[in-house]
Amino acid sequence: MDRPAEPVQQADPAESALPSVVIERKVEWSDTDAAGHHHFSAVLRWAEAAEAVLLRRLGLDGLFGSIPRVHFEADYLERLWFGDVVRVAIRVDRVGTSSLHYAFDVHGPQGRAAAGRMSVVHSAATAKGAAPWPAETRARLAGAGPQRPETYGG
Repeated sequence: MDRPAEPVQQADPAESALPSVVIERKVEWSDTDAAGHHHFSAVLRWAEAAEAVLLRRLGLDGLFGSIPRVHFEADYLERLWFGDVVRVAIRVDRVGTSSLHYAFDVHGPQGRAAAGRMSVVHSAATAKGAAPWPAETRARLAGAGPQRPETYGG
């Protein structure tokens, strides 16, 4: 007996406007540990590299130095080995008054290798606390949509 087709989920327009980017990197020798596969800290560096590409694409280079990390978490699902090409996808998950929440995935030759979240706050290097996003910055962080990928060697 034929089953009815599942309803097609329409993308939430607000979610599709949130910025994202995919980058590719190679697992370098310095990314590995004594067990021969990637060191857990490599995932943080790759997520930050993707964040940097995203912010540059959005024309928000001025944020570097004023968005300290306040939270990082990752689940490690597969091992990545020296020389593997990894694809790191980062997306803005939510923009708060003074915070920015990312979600990221790292894929290797065997599929999804890591997934996690990272949060930053808008705060000048010498400030005592967080400050609200300027209106133009908030607009870019909330509505720039997907950016073109940065592939390995390109």
